[in-house]
Amino acid sequence: MTTAALRRLGVLFALAAAAPRAGAQVPVAVPVEPLARSYDADSTVVPVPFGPGERLVYNVKIGWFNSGRGQMSIPAVDTLRGRDAYHISMSIDGGFMGLSVHDKYDSWLDIHTLQSWRFIQDIHDPGYTSYRHYEFYPERGIWDREDNDESGPLASQIPLDDIAFIYFVRTLPLEVGATYTFTRYFKAEGNPVTVKVLRRDHRKTDAGEFNTIVVQPIIRTKGLFSQGGKAELHFTDDERRILVYMKSDIPNFPGSLTLHLKEVHEGLPLHPDARARALSGENRGAPGPAEPGSPPWP
Repeated sequence: MTTAALRRLGVLFALAAAAPRAGAQVPVAVPVEPLARSYDADSTVVPVPFGPGERLVYNVKIGWFNSGRGQMSIPAVDTLRGRDAYHISMSIDGGFMGLSVHDKYDSWLDIHTLQSWRFIQDIHDPGYTSYRHYEFYPERGIWDREDNDESGPLASQIPLDDIAFIYFVRTLPLEVGATYTFTRYFKAEGNPVTVKVLRRDHRKTDAGEFNTIVVQPIIRTKGLFSQGGKAELHFTDDERRILVYMKSDIPNFPGSLTLHLKEVHEGLPLHPDARARALSGENRGAPGPAEPGSPPWP
Protein backbone atom coordinates (compact mmCIF):
# COMPACT_ATOMS: atom_id res chain seq x y z
CA MET A 1 0.00 0.00 0.00
CA THR A 2 1.43 3.39 -0.93
CA THR A 3 2.04 6.17 1.57
CA ALA A 4 -0.55 8.27 -0.27
CA ALA A 5 -3.12 5.49 0.11
CA LEU A 6 -2.36 5.16 3.82
CA ARG A 7 -2.70 8.90 4.21
CA ARG A 8 -6.10 8.73 2.54
CA LEU A 9 -7.07 5.91 4.90
CA GLY A 10 -6.30 8.08 7.89
CA VAL A 11 -8.41 10.92 6.51
CA LEU A 12 -11.31 8.64 5.67
CA PHE A 13 -11.13 6.92 9.07
CA ALA A 14 -11.74 10.23 10.76
CA LEU A 15 -14.62 11.07 8.50
CA ALA A 16 -17.23 8.44 8.84
CA ALA A 17 -19.10 6.06 10.98
CA ALA A 18 -20.85 2.71 11.25
CA ALA A 19 -20.87 -1.00 12.14
CA PRO A 20 -22.28 -4.16 10.53
CA ARG A 21 -23.09 -6.92 12.98
CA ALA A 22 -26.31 -8.34 14.34
CA GLY A 23 -27.37 -6.46 17.44
CA ALA A 24 -30.52 -5.39 19.22
CA GLN A 25 -33.77 -5.32 17.29
CA VAL A 26 -34.42 -1.65 18.06
CA PRO A 27 -32.09 1.37 18.33
CA VAL A 28 -30.42 1.49 21.73
CA ALA A 29 -31.95 4.16 23.97
CA VAL A 30 -28.95 6.16 25.16
CA PRO A 31 -29.36 8.80 27.91
CA VAL A 32 -28.56 12.37 26.91
CA GLU A 33 -25.02 13.27 27.91
CA PRO A 34 -24.84 15.52 31.02
CA LEU A 35 -22.65 18.01 29.13
CA ALA A 36 -25.54 18.74 26.75
CA ARG A 37 -27.82 19.90 29.57
CA SER A 38 -25.37 22.64 30.55
CA TYR A 39 -26.30 24.62 27.40
CA ASP A 40 -29.50 26.68 27.41
CA ALA A 41 -31.92 26.48 24.50
CA ASP A 42 -31.59 29.33 21.99
CA SER A 43 -34.34 30.17 19.48
CA THR A 44 -31.94 32.27 17.35
CA VAL A 45 -29.76 29.34 16.23
CA VAL A 46 -30.33 27.32 13.07
CA PRO A 47 -32.43 24.20 13.89
CA VAL A 48 -30.16 21.18 13.41
CA PRO A 49 -30.44 17.52 14.52
CA PHE A 50 -27.21 17.56 16.56
CA GLY A 51 -25.88 19.44 19.56
CA PRO A 52 -23.18 19.59 22.24
CA GLY A 53 -22.58 16.35 24.07
CA GLU A 54 -23.07 14.12 21.01
CA ARG A 55 -20.42 11.40 20.71
CA LEU A 56 -20.39 8.60 18.12
CA VAL A 57 -17.88 5.74 18.38
CA TYR A 58 -16.91 3.48 15.46
CA ASN A 59 -15.11 0.29 14.60
CA VAL A 60 -12.93 0.54 11.49
CA LYS A 61 -12.30 -2.29 9.02
CA ILE A 62 -10.20 -2.74 5.90
CA GLY A 63 -11.78 -5.59 3.98
CA TRP A 64 -12.54 -8.23 6.64
CA PHE A 65 -9.84 -7.02 9.03
CA ASN A 66 -10.49 -4.96 12.15
CA SER A 67 -8.18 -1.97 11.86
CA GLY A 68 -8.99 0.53 14.59
CA ARG A 69 -11.43 2.75 16.37
CA GLY A 70 -12.80 6.16 15.46
CA GLN A 71 -14.87 8.84 17.11
CA MET A 72 -16.97 11.85 16.09
CA SER A 73 -18.11 14.26 18.78
CA ILE A 74 -19.30 17.77 19.65
CA PRO A 75 -17.52 18.38 22.96
CA ALA A 76 -18.47 22.05 23.32
CA VAL A 77 -19.81 25.30 21.92
CA ASP A 78 -16.85 27.67 21.74
CA THR A 79 -16.59 31.39 20.99
CA LEU A 80 -14.25 32.38 18.14
CA ARG A 81 -13.75 36.06 17.33
CA GLY A 82 -17.12 36.82 18.92
CA ARG A 83 -19.01 34.03 17.11
CA ASP A 84 -20.44 30.95 18.85
CA ALA A 85 -19.58 27.71 17.07
CA TYR A 86 -20.00 23.96 17.54
CA HIS A 87 -16.58 22.45 18.20
CA ILE A 88 -16.64 19.26 16.12
CA SER A 89 -13.89 16.72 16.79
CA MET A 90 -13.01 13.55 14.87
CA SER A 91 -10.23 11.13 15.67
CA ILE A 92 -8.87 7.73 14.64
CA ASP A 93 -6.43 5.38 16.30
CA GLY A 94 -5.69 2.22 14.37
CA GLY A 95 -3.30 0.12 12.38
CA PHE A 96 -2.97 -2.41 9.60
CA MET A 97 -0.17 -4.85 8.73
CA GLY A 98 2.08 -3.36 11.41
CA LEU A 99 1.46 0.24 10.36
CA SER A 100 -0.33 2.69 12.67
CA VAL A 101 -2.53 5.73 12.17
CA HIS A 102 -3.18 8.42 14.79
CA ASP A 103 -5.16 11.31 13.33
CA LYS A 104 -7.27 14.12 14.75
CA TYR A 105 -9.47 16.67 12.99
CA ASP A 106 -11.25 19.66 14.55
CA SER A 107 -13.75 22.03 12.96
CA TRP A 108 -15.70 24.99 14.33
CA LEU A 109 -19.17 25.42 12.78
CA ASP A 110 -21.17 28.61 13.43
CA ILE A 111 -24.40 27.87 15.32
CA HIS A 112 -26.27 30.69 13.51
CA THR A 113 -24.96 30.48 9.92
CA LEU A 114 -23.53 26.93 9.65
CA GLN A 115 -20.21 28.12 8.24
CA SER A 116 -16.69 27.12 9.26
CA TRP A 117 -14.47 29.49 11.20
CA ARG A 118 -11.50 27.20 11.94
CA PHE A 119 -10.21 23.83 10.74
CA ILE A 120 -7.28 21.90 12.23
CA GLN A 121 -5.71 18.65 10.96
CA ASP A 122 -3.15 16.75 13.04
CA ILE A 123 -2.11 13.66 11.05
CA HIS A 124 0.35 10.95 12.10
CA ASP A 125 0.42 8.23 9.44
CA PRO A 126 3.18 5.82 8.33
CA GLY A 127 5.90 7.89 6.71
CA TYR A 128 3.84 11.07 6.88
CA THR A 129 2.97 13.66 9.51
CA SER A 130 1.12 16.93 8.94
CA TYR A 131 -0.25 19.71 11.09
CA ARG A 132 -2.44 22.33 9.40
CA HIS A 133 -4.33 25.10 11.17
CA TYR A 134 -6.74 27.07 8.97
CA GLU A 135 -8.56 30.23 10.04
CA PHE A 136 -11.35 31.56 7.81
CA TYR A 137 -11.96 35.31 7.36
CA PRO A 138 -14.99 35.81 5.08
CA GLU A 139 -15.06 39.55 5.79
CA ARG A 140 -11.61 39.72 4.15
CA GLY A 141 -12.29 36.94 1.64
CA ILE A 142 -9.27 34.84 2.67
CA TRP A 143 -8.24 31.70 4.51
CA ASP A 144 -5.06 31.78 6.55
CA ARG A 145 -2.78 28.97 7.74
CA GLU A 146 -1.57 29.78 11.22
CA ASP A 147 1.10 27.06 11.14
CA ASN A 148 3.09 28.43 8.16
CA ASP A 149 1.70 31.92 7.34
CA GLU A 150 0.29 30.70 4.00
CA SER A 151 -2.99 32.28 2.87
CA GLY A 152 -5.36 32.17 -0.09
CA PRO A 153 -8.74 33.32 -1.38
CA LEU A 154 -11.90 31.93 0.20
CA ALA A 155 -14.15 30.34 -2.42
CA SER A 156 -17.30 31.18 -0.43
CA GLN A 157 -18.47 33.80 2.05
CA ILE A 158 -20.02 30.94 4.06
CA PRO A 159 -17.20 28.37 3.75
CA LEU A 160 -17.19 24.75 4.87
CA ASP A 161 -14.27 22.38 5.44
CA ASP A 162 -14.22 18.58 4.94
CA ILE A 163 -15.42 17.78 8.46
CA ALA A 164 -18.05 20.51 8.65
CA PHE A 165 -19.56 19.23 5.39
CA ILE A 166 -20.58 15.96 7.07
CA TYR A 167 -22.60 17.86 9.68
CA PHE A 168 -24.00 20.21 7.04
CA VAL A 169 -25.25 17.19 5.04
CA ARG A 170 -27.12 16.05 8.17
CA THR A 171 -29.30 19.19 7.87
CA LEU A 172 -30.42 18.48 4.27
CA PRO A 173 -33.78 16.88 3.29
CA LEU A 174 -31.92 13.96 1.61
CA GLU A 175 -34.73 12.96 -0.73
CA VAL A 176 -33.96 9.71 -2.56
CA GLY A 177 -33.00 10.40 -6.19
CA ALA A 178 -32.05 14.03 -5.49
CA THR A 179 -28.66 15.58 -6.23
CA TYR A 180 -27.52 18.58 -4.21
CA THR A 181 -24.72 20.83 -5.47
CA PHE A 182 -22.85 23.42 -3.40
CA THR A 183 -19.96 25.82 -3.99
CA ARG A 184 -19.12 26.21 -0.32
CA TYR A 185 -15.83 24.29 0.00
CA PHE A 186 -13.29 26.80 1.29
CA LYS A 187 -10.84 26.21 -1.57
CA ALA A 188 -12.02 26.83 -5.14
CA GLU A 189 -10.48 23.60 -6.50
CA GLY A 190 -12.79 21.57 -4.25
CA ASN A 191 -15.97 23.00 -5.81
CA PRO A 192 -18.59 22.18 -6.72
CA VAL A 193 -19.34 19.66 -3.96
CA THR A 194 -21.95 17.14 -5.08
CA VAL A 195 -24.19 15.14 -2.74
CA LYS A 196 -26.16 12.32 -4.39
CA VAL A 197 -28.94 10.56 -2.47
CA LEU A 198 -28.83 7.02 -3.84
CA ARG A 199 -31.37 4.84 -2.00
CA ARG A 200 -32.77 3.60 1.29
CA ASP A 201 -31.15 0.71 3.13
CA HIS A 202 -31.13 -1.11 6.46
CA ARG A 203 -28.13 -1.70 8.74
CA LYS A 204 -27.62 -3.90 11.81
CA THR A 205 -24.93 -2.49 14.09
CA ASP A 206 -23.46 -2.85 17.54
CA ALA A 207 -25.42 0.30 18.44
CA GLY A 208 -28.75 -1.07 17.21
CA GLU A 209 -30.69 -1.63 14.00
CA PHE A 210 -31.40 1.30 11.71
CA ASN A 211 -33.21 2.26 8.53
CA THR A 212 -30.80 4.45 6.58
CA ILE A 213 -30.53 6.86 3.67
CA VAL A 214 -27.48 6.22 1.48
CA VAL A 215 -25.57 9.30 0.31
CA GLN A 216 -22.58 9.70 -2.00
CA PRO A 217 -20.60 12.93 -1.42
CA ILE A 218 -18.02 14.07 -3.97
CA ILE A 219 -15.48 16.82 -3.28
CA ARG A 220 -13.28 17.71 -6.26
CA THR A 221 -9.97 17.28 -4.43
CA LYS A 222 -7.57 14.42 -3.77
CA GLY A 223 -8.51 14.35 -0.12
CA LEU A 224 -11.78 13.53 1.58
CA PHE A 225 -14.54 11.97 -0.50
CA SER A 226 -12.70 12.30 -3.79
CA GLN A 227 -14.54 11.01 -6.84
CA GLY A 228 -12.29 7.96 -7.20
CA GLY A 229 -13.13 6.71 -3.72
CA LYS A 230 -16.83 6.11 -4.53
CA ALA A 231 -17.74 6.70 -0.90
CA GLU A 232 -21.15 5.85 0.53
CA LEU A 233 -22.45 7.30 3.78
CA HIS A 234 -25.45 5.74 5.52
CA PHE A 235 -27.39 8.20 7.72
CA THR A 236 -30.31 7.21 9.94
CA ASP A 237 -33.59 7.73 8.07
CA ASP A 238 -34.98 9.96 10.81
CA GLU A 239 -34.47 13.51 12.05
CA ARG A 240 -31.21 12.69 13.84
CA ARG A 241 -29.31 11.81 10.63
CA ILE A 242 -26.69 9.89 12.62
CA LEU A 243 -23.91 8.49 10.44
CA VAL A 244 -24.29 4.71 10.80
CA TYR A 245 -22.01 3.23 8.15
CA MET A 246 -19.44 4.28 5.58
CA LYS A 247 -17.77 2.45 2.71
CA SER A 248 -15.05 3.72 0.41
CA ASP A 249 -12.87 1.96 -2.13
CA ILE A 250 -9.13 2.23 -1.53
CA PRO A 251 -7.07 3.04 -4.66
CA ASN A 252 -4.47 0.39 -5.54
CA PHE A 253 -5.64 -1.90 -2.75
CA PRO A 254 -8.00 -4.89 -2.78
CA GLY A 255 -11.00 -4.35 -0.53
CA SER A 256 -12.88 -1.39 0.87
CA LEU A 257 -12.57 0.73 3.95
CA THR A 258 -15.69 0.48 6.13
CA LEU A 259 -16.64 2.20 9.36
CA HIS A 260 -19.24 0.74 11.70
CA LEU A 261 -21.24 2.47 14.42
CA LYS A 262 -20.47 0.98 17.83
CA GLU A 263 -21.82 3.47 20.39
CA VAL A 264 -24.20 6.44 20.36
CA HIS A 265 -24.06 9.07 23.11
CA GLU A 266 -26.68 11.67 22.31
CA GLY A 267 -26.32 15.39 22.80
CA LEU A 268 -29.09 17.99 22.81
CA PRO A 269 -29.89 20.40 19.95
CA LEU A 270 -29.71 24.06 20.94
CA HIS A 271 -32.87 25.17 19.14
CA PRO A 272 -35.86 24.74 21.52
CA ASP A 273 -38.11 22.99 18.97
CA ALA A 274 -35.40 20.51 17.97
CA ARG A 275 -34.51 20.00 21.64
CA ALA A 276 -38.13 19.23 22.58
CA ARG A 277 -38.39 16.61 19.81
CA ALA A 278 -35.09 15.05 20.91
CA LEU A 279 -36.15 14.83 24.55
CA SER A 280 -39.55 13.35 23.64
CA GLY A 281 -38.03 10.83 21.23
CA GLU A 282 -40.05 12.20 18.30
CA ASN A 283 -36.84 12.64 16.31
CA ARG A 284 -36.19 8.89 16.24
CA GLY A 285 -37.11 6.65 13.34
CA ALA A 286 -39.11 3.45 13.49
CA PRO A 287 -37.12 0.19 13.72
CA GLY A 288 -37.42 -2.67 11.23
CA PRO A 289 -36.43 -3.28 7.61
CA ALA A 290 -37.39 -0.75 4.99
CA GLU A 291 -39.56 -1.88 2.10
CA PRO A 292 -37.67 -1.57 -1.21
CA GLY A 293 -38.58 1.62 -3.03
CA SER A 294 -40.80 3.01 -0.28
CA PRO A 295 -40.36 4.95 2.98
CA PRO A 296 -39.90 2.76 6.08
CA TRP A 297 -42.86 4.45 7.80
CA PRO A 298 -45.76 6.73 6.81
